[in-house]
Amino acid sequence: MVEIPKKQFNWRQVLVTFGPGLVVMLANTEVGSVITAAQSGAKWGYRLLLLQFLIIPLLYTVQELAARLALGTGIGYGELIHQNFGRLMTIVAVTALTVSCFGTLVTQMVGLAGIGQLFGVPIWVSIVLLIVAILLMVGLGAHRSVERMVIAFGLFELGFLIMAWEAHPDIGRLTAGLFEMPLGNRDYLYLLAANLGTSVMPWAIFYQQSALIDKGLGIGHLKIARLDILIGAVLCQTVTAAVLIAAAATFAQQQQPVQLENVPQLATAFSATLGPVIGHVVFVAGLGGGALVATVTVCLTAAWALGEVAGVHHSLEHDPLQAPWFYAAFALILMLGGGLVASGVNLIRLSIAMGVVNALLLPIALGFLFQLARTKLADPMRLKGAYAATVGTIFFCAAATGVYAALAGIAG
Repeated sequence: MVEIPKKQFNWRQVLVTFGPGLVVMLANTEVGSVITAAQSGAKWGYRLLLLQFLIIPLLYTVQELAARLALGTGIGYGELIHQNFGRLMTIVAVTALTVSCFGTLVTQMVGLAGIGQLFGVPIWVSIVLLIVAILLMVGLGAHRSVERMVIAFGLFELGFLIMAWEAHPDIGRLTAGLFEMPLGNRDYLYLLAANLGTSVMPWAIFYQQSALIDKGLGIGHLKIARLDILIGAVLCQTVTAAVLIAAAATFAQQQQPVQLENVPQLATAFSATLGPVIGHVVFVAGLGGGALVATVTVCLTAAWALGEVAGVHHSLEHDPLQAPWFYAAFALILMLGGGLVASGVNLIRLSIAMGVVNALLLPIALGFLFQLARTKLADPMRLKGAYAATVGTIFFCAAATGVYAALAGIAG
C-alpha cells in the first residue's frame, strides 16, 4: 500500500509513539457514545449492534489518514486547511470543529454532573471541582504526563465489558437482531445517525494530528501509530457494542421500548446486572473515565486548532506564561461548557442530538481529509490509486448515510 522508510523500533520508541490513537479512541467512547448506544439497545434491542463493528474500518481509515498527514507534513490539520483551502473554507472547518467540540464538552460535563447527583453532590459543586481539577492537570503537566493520565482514566471504560457479560444476553435474539435493520423507521434512522456521529467526530481528526505533532514524532513512527490507532478503534467499538448489548439485555423484559431520560435512570438499570453497589461502581468508573478523557481531549483540540489558525503558541510543552492564548482558550471553553451545564440541559436528548449533528458534519470532515491526503503528501505516502478509490467510496457512503439518516430522523 504505502511504503514507509524502514527503521528499527525498540520498546522505548513504541512507548513514546503509543498514546494519541488510543486516547482519541477512548475519548470517542464518551458520555454521548455510551448514552446513544444504551438508548439504541433499550429501544431497538440488537438491531444497531452490527453497525458498531462496521464502523471500525471507517474509524481506523479516518484516523490513519490524520496520522499520515501529521507525520508526513508536520503541520496541524487546521493549519493545513488554512494554507490550502483559503480563509472561507478555514472558517467552515473551524466552525464545524467548534460545534462538535462544544457539544461534546457539554455532554461530558452533564454526564459527570449526573454522576455527582448519584452521590448527592449538587451539580454546581461537581462542575467547579471538575474545572479546577482539569486546569491543574493540564497546567502542571507536559503532554506525555497528561496523555498517561487520560489513558488511565479511559481504561475504566472496560467495566462495560463486564456489564455486557453479566447481562447474559440471549444469543438467539442477538444473532437475529444483527440482520434486522428497519431502515424505513425514522426513529431508527435518527439513532443510526447518532451512533455514526458519536463514533466519527470532526474534533477527533484535529486531535490526532495535533497530538502527534505535539509529541515531536516523524514519518518513521507511522507503523507504530497505525497499530496504536487500530487497537484503539477495535477497543472503542467493542466497548460501545458492550454498552448496547448490556442495555438490550437489561431492558429486554420491558413490553414497550424504553426512552432513557437521565444518568441516574441509566445507572439504576445497569446496576441491576451486577448488584446495587458493584453495578454503580462499574457504571460510574466506565462513564466517568470516558467523560474525563473526552473533556480533556476536546478542550485541547479546540485550543490547538484555534492556535494553529491564529498562529500563536499552542503546545502543552509550553507553560501558561509562554502560551497564554492556548491556555486561555482551553480555560474559556471549559468554563463556558460548565456554565451551560448549570442551566439544566437534558443529558440524554442533548447527547443523541449532538451525535446527529456530527453525522451532518461528516461531509465537511471527510471531504477535507480526503483531499488533503490526495494532494499534500509526498508520493510514497500520498493517497492514490485503488486504495484512494476505496477510501473515497467508504467516505462517500458514510457521509451520505449520516446525512440521510440524520435528516430523515429529524423530519420524523
